[in-house]
This record gives sequence, structure tokens and C-alpha cells, in this order.
Amino acid sequence: MLSVIIICRDEENDIKDCLESIKWADEIIVVDSGSEDRTVDIAKLYTDKIFSKKWEGYSEQRRYAMELASCEWILSLDADERVTEELKNEIIAVIKSNSNEIKGYRIPRKSFFLNKWIKHSGWYPGYQTRLFKKEFAFIRPKLVHEGFEINGETGFLKNDILHYTVTSISDFAARINSYSTLQAIEKSGIKKVNLSDLLFRPFISFIKHYILKSGFMDGPQGFMVSMFDMITNTLTYMKMWEMQNNKGKQE
Repeated sequence: MLSVIIICRDEENDIKDCLESIKWADEIIVVDSGSEDRTVDIAKLYTDKIFSKKWEGYSEQRRYAMELASCEWILSLDADERVTEELKNEIIAVIKSNSNEIKGYRIPRKSFFLNKWIKHSGWYPGYQTRLFKKEFAFIRPKLVHEGFEINGETGFLKNDILHYTVTSISDFAARINSYSTLQAIEKSGIKKVNLSDLLFRPFISFIKHYILKSGFMDGPQGFMVSMFDMITNTLTYMKMWEMQNNKGKQE
């Protein structure tokens, strides 16, 4: 009934707990993009359906994984996510009792920053379309903010995916540097960046997450989350400006 798809690379610290949480599924498909650690060896303890694909972006990796699934229903996870026992039971129940009208479900995601659940800053419930019927789902070719879209009615589940997204400041800093580059590439051809964007947009981003979305209620971690949103915004617009103004030629 259910295929679980996971795309990954160098996830030896997380992949075991992820796979352990979904070992009840009918099929587990892991698409690895060149891990140099024990990710693949660990995955082999849970499934023989492990595929290697050169990294071509999040959208393409997920599309490829989805095409490999043989079950009617698909659950998409990242290596740093876990399915709780409550969510497992809810997924099984909705699949068994599903009407033909609902083609996919959005699932709330409980994200952790340095071991603290971030309830504010716009992080929760952070609904994600992760459970869907294969024949009604597709994914748009985007560099960032990619996600599954459904041709048909979608429903909502009550129980959370657990998301252990940030366990190290240095790792997260490297991640947002890469993420801001992808955002800049997507946006650079859409909006011309000027000085006011560089001056005000990062500050507005911080105010939005820390004040308007109550990030201050999450303590020190809430402050750091809001600061990282501001830094990501800053890097994105700086890189956009660079792309639009630097010809890349040495005189």
C-alpha cells in the first residue's frame, strides 16, 4: 500500500533513526547522491531498494525517487525526519479508509533547533504535502521551495513529522550559504536588486520572524532562528546583486 521515498547524501548520523521509524512500510526507496560515509551501508539494513543518482537538484532527485515507487501511496521523508507511532497509525488508518476524493495529505512538521522545538517564528505547524497517491502527484522543477503538488483534493493529518533540522550552528551556516545561492539564482532574473533591498529586507525579515511571528517566545533558539532568517535574506540579496552587476570577466 505504501512506499516511503528518501533522498540523501552523507547522512550516517540520521538515516538509521529515520529508517527505523518507517520500517513498517511496504516499500522503502533510498536515492543516494554519492555518499562518502556509511549512509548506504546503514540503509542496506532496512531495504534492498537503494539507488544511486548524481545530484541534479532537490526537485529532480525527488521526482526520480517518486518514479521508482511501486505502491499506490507514497510518503516522502528527509533523513533528518522521523515518523512517530501516532503518525504511523494515522497514516495507515487514512490509507485504509480513504475515499476517492482525497489524493494527498498535508502533515504538520515539528522542527527542532539545537534540541528545542521551535513553536513560533513561522516554523510550526509548517504543513508539508508528504503523503499522496502517486498517480495524482507531481513536483515542479524548482531550485528551492520545491514540494509535491496534487492534482485533486488534499486533506490534513493531525500528528507531526519530527524534524531534527539543526544540530550544529556551523553545519547550518554552511547550509544557508548554499541555500541562499539557490534562492539568488532563482530570483535574480525576476527582481532587480537595489540599495534599499540590501538595507531593509534583512531587517524586515528579522522583525517578521522574531516579533510578528513571536520568535522571542522560543528563547535563545528563537533569536538564533530569526537571525539566521535575516542572514539568509542578506546573503540572497547580496548574491543577486552580484549576479546582476558582476560580468564575471577579468580586465
